[in-house]
Amino acid sequence: MKQLSIGGHDYKEFIEKNYYYVDKTLLVKELFTFGGKVTLLPRPRRFGKTLNLSMLRYFFEKSSQDTSYLFVNTAIWQEKEYHAYQGQYPVVFITFKNIKELNWSDSYEKCSDLIAQEFGRHRYLLNASLPTDIAEKYQSILEKKASQATLEGSLLFLTELLYNHYQKNVVVLIDEYDTPISASYHNNYYEKLISFMRSLLGAVLKDNYFLERGVVTGIMRIAKESIFSGLNNLSIGSVTDNFFQDKFGFTPLEVQTMLTQYNMTDKEQDIKNWYNGYTFGTQIIYNPWSILNCIQRDGELDLYWANTSDNALVRKLIARGGISVKKELEKILSSQSTPQEIDEGVVFPGIEHNDRAIWSILLYTGYLTNIKKEKVNKIMMYDLAIPNEEIGLLYTRLIRDIWESTLSTDKIRTLLEAFTEGDTETFADILQEFIFKSMSLFDFSPEDPEQSYHLFILGLLVNLSSTHEVKSNRESGKGRSDILIIPHNSNQLGLVLEFKKVSTPKGQTLESAAQAALDQIKDKQYAQELLNRGIKKIQLIGIAFDKKEILVKAENM
Repeated sequence: MKQLSIGGHDYKEFIEKNYYYVDKTLLVKELFTFGGKVTLLPRPRRFGKTLNLSMLRYFFEKSSQDTSYLFVNTAIWQEKEYHAYQGQYPVVFITFKNIKELNWSDSYEKCSDLIAQEFGRHRYLLNASLPTDIAEKYQSILEKKASQATLEGSLLFLTELLYNHYQKNVVVLIDEYDTPISASYHNNYYEKLISFMRSLLGAVLKDNYFLERGVVTGIMRIAKESIFSGLNNLSIGSVTDNFFQDKFGFTPLEVQTMLTQYNMTDKEQDIKNWYNGYTFGTQIIYNPWSILNCIQRDGELDLYWANTSDNALVRKLIARGGISVKKELEKILSSQSTPQEIDEGVVFPGIEHNDRAIWSILLYTGYLTNIKKEKVNKIMMYDLAIPNEEIGLLYTRLIRDIWESTLSTDKIRTLLEAFTEGDTETFADILQEFIFKSMSLFDFSPEDPEQSYHLFILGLLVNLSSTHEVKSNRESGKGRSDILIIPHNSNQLGLVLEFKKVSTPKGQTLESAAQAALDQIKDKQYAQELLNRGIKKIQLIGIAFDKKEILVKAENM
């Protein structure tokens, strides 16, 4: 049984050490079939981007050693016409995956280090009788003494030297180009970083006479105006396209083969529920990082992919998104889908207030997937949903983390126990404490504050999913209740929640608004579904909001 490599990204090591390798070498063929002069391939993190680019490097790169032995047992070697491309080109390979610095100075220094390392990999060029000024420029980049302007043109400079040395155009591979861009946005040095990356990548990829082919990977499609301005030869194969749809992540057949190899076919359905559900183009895809970790741990189901990042961007989008975003997130948390228009390119500044950008980022980063697309009034709409149980649990934890930033874990446990046991007074006290403390963490819209509270209370209550069914905006009786809590044990307490904003023009008070919420529950017979399920004890809860003030009223049926 072959050893698994978790997090390995060097293709040569996979082959030489006989690690289990899911063959993605036909990416080479697809680049010639569908790719352009420059191809951008955005995929979520941990979906095999760096390993794929490493494979491309070993396939294309001309070196003193014959590397064809790395491919003789792979799918691309069955395509004999592609043998002629193997080992024929000089290659520039840069990965930005680890540049996540807190300030511009450190980020620039790390970029300088990476570029110096790639120049060091081609140090033999210094022995090629370079003119003095060219050799000095090369040496300044190697020693990290070059000016910023020189560094911004460094990759173009390197392709020219490689072309002159080999008399062959150069393959340029850029991995995780947007990782430093995302970090710069979070840490408030975006303008400096984006200007540097635009110059660095634009110089080597745009109108470069020495370029044979460029392949760029990342997580997001950042708008061309931001990073690839004027790059007219760019071909894109994103998660919504049919091109390259099976080249990142694992297909159902690939997972089935792995589970057979490792004697885990009896766990296939559980693994499917937890880790597949992504749709790239028309292809169902499993999360490869989670699959590998799950198999290595003998089928143990856990949040493997979700725990490899601090999820800062998604948490920020959930907290700062507008009311329409919160309403749709509420549907998503209730296992529904939401139809959305997706931006073709994400622009970071102001994303929290751009609904289309928010949905685009959640899709590209793997926190949502597209389950259907269709044109509506000539606009392509994507039906977005949580892909699998791992990501569903992640959303619950993200919202729980926002609660825990203001309340202790013990207090949250007390709140949930009070809620499910009908102790309305304790529930109301802790809920009020959270609201007072969390206003700076979460945007409560003055126009529709209950939607914000609704979403976060719903997110908290999803923690009850092991003992209760949590339903939001569920048809029951003569309308739609805000939240139904249905215990799995019919002898336990069932709950119906309704939210009301105090209407000052109508002379409402917290007391009257909470009573109106209770009256609506009774008039609309929202408890009917609980009664139909045979729930014997039911509590009706009306929650009224007036800015930071709340009032909770309850009645037992």
